[in-house]
Amino acid sequence: KEAAPPRQSPGTAGPKHHGNCNIHEVTAERWTLLHIAAAQGHDDLIDELCRRDSGLLSAASSSGDTPLHCAARAGHAGAVRAIDRLARANVEEDRLREALRGRNEAGDTALHLAARHGHGEAAEAVVEAAPETAADLNGAGVSPLYLAVMSGSVRAVTAILWCRDASATGPKSQNALHAAVLQCSEMVSLLLNWKPGLVIDLDSNRSSPLHFASSDGDCSIIKAILAHAPPGAAHMQDNQGLSPLHAAALMGHAAAVRLLMQFSPASADVRDKHGMSFLHVAAMKGHASIISHAAKNRMLEHHLNAQDRDGNTPLHLAVAAGEYNVVSKLLSSGKVQTHIMNNAGCTPSDLVKDCKGFYSMVMLVVKMYVSGVQFQPQRQDQIEKWNGQDIMKWRETTSKNLAVVSTLVATVAFSAAFNVPGSYGDDGKAILTGDRMYDAFLVLDTFAVVSSVTATILLVYGRASQSNRSWVGFMISMHFLWMSLNSMVLGFFTAMAAVTNKKVGTKTAMSQMIYFGMYFLVMLLISLVTPGSLIGTLKFLIGGCMERQRRVKRRICRQYPFTISYVFNVVMFIVLSCVAITSVDVTRNLP
Repeated sequence: KEAAPPRQSPGTAGPKHHGNCNIHEVTAERWTLLHIAAAQGHDDLIDELCRRDSGLLSAASSSGDTPLHCAARAGHAGAVRAIDRLARANVEEDRLREALRGRNEAGDTALHLAARHGHGEAAEAVVEAAPETAADLNGAGVSPLYLAVMSGSVRAVTAILWCRDASATGPKSQNALHAAVLQCSEMVSLLLNWKPGLVIDLDSNRSSPLHFASSDGDCSIIKAILAHAPPGAAHMQDNQGLSPLHAAALMGHAAAVRLLMQFSPASADVRDKHGMSFLHVAAMKGHASIISHAAKNRMLEHHLNAQDRDGNTPLHLAVAAGEYNVVSKLLSSGKVQTHIMNNAGCTPSDLVKDCKGFYSMVMLVVKMYVSGVQFQPQRQDQIEKWNGQDIMKWRETTSKNLAVVSTLVATVAFSAAFNVPGSYGDDGKAILTGDRMYDAFLVLDTFAVVSSVTATILLVYGRASQSNRSWVGFMISMHFLWMSLNSMVLGFFTAMAAVTNKKVGTKTAMSQMIYFGMYFLVMLLISLVTPGSLIGTLKFLIGGCMERQRRVKRRICRQYPFTISYVFNVVMFIVLSCVAITSVDVTRNLP
């Protein structure tokens, strides 16, 4: 009986023909017909080829793969079992190990390949054939169990764990549990039940599986690890001195932080190489939820003012990083001492100068002033002004865009005056002359033209002069442009109201849309531009009754001159916006 011609395996060249075809021919990669049959899962063909020449079972390709490697890589469990059965029946004892436990050039056994590709059934078949391969490491020093975890195949992991002597070794001194905590809780449970000692193994960075789990923040996995961990597991530190609690705080996992402190309250006292506690790193990364938890916990209050090796408190680090939410939480707790100086002699307020963003700087300055913080004692003539290069570039770019917008507004408003609602009569005058809504339209359109032209002139002047006064012109131009836009919207409404039948609901629907649209737009803009709370902004602007407040405000004016100007213009914007909303409300209620 002739063997059926095998299908060509993907990625392999056809057999080299030298005369008549025979079963010993090989491909360019030195794959025999048995390699191809195993890769394709043809069990009957495997039986036939081995019946003709059992030596094919040990034949290796140019990369060192045996037919068993090919079957395991492709996930054909039936082919693996067929090769195992035929090898035990036909291969001599001294060559049987080579056939079943052989390694390719990468040092992979058949179990490595089945595990790497997540073939659970094939892994079961290989374990049945050669259970001792579960303890073998490949050329990279990685075990089949680690590869099975990485593939995400629970079935492959379960099959390998059946071997009591299986190795869990992975790269960089990791074990399979390091990888499993980032996969699923089922794998974690399997590994912990198999060998609880994996919990305390450290990788090349001295990170434990608990470090990995804490950084990921999955509380179910953290609980499972802690249930098998010794009491000191939460105190283990990596090369940088970071504990699992540090890792959770760095990533902002508040639930994981609470869970770790419940397991070991003393872990809150662990410091890294820089003397930072978990609160220091949370403040530096802007995780306000963790700061809020610590502020409410009496056992953690002393950490709020703790200093690292550079003398920085969590407030110092939060200010330097520009993390307003963390600064606000710390100051609002009433438990933070704002006068503490670090080793460089700087209080938290002095570090505002390190902020790169203009808006972050303004928010922090306002919050610091309202909270009554102190600055480092310093000669006033040696105070360096905040570097405003970024804001200068922003003003130049914004001036160009606003000049275009103001010109368009002026053009549209000017055109509207000659395309009046209701058209013209035979005498050349507007038909709606004398109508209250039409008269309101003319007034609003005129105001839009005047204010937009004024804004354009101020913007052009500011770009040309490049003087300190150009900032004043820039801010005034923004207010004029905002008023012109509001006038156009209100003018549009009055024009439509003038030509709409008052008995239908069109006017009512239109007025509601314009009013609520303007309302939500104004509220959104106010929330975006206001530096902190509105009450705090007003306190900053009009406060300063006490001598200490006046001194602090003078210091702010010298070091952060843009802050006072910005806050004043924000208040002006709020006032103008309220006037615009009120005007829309009054106009829509006119009969």
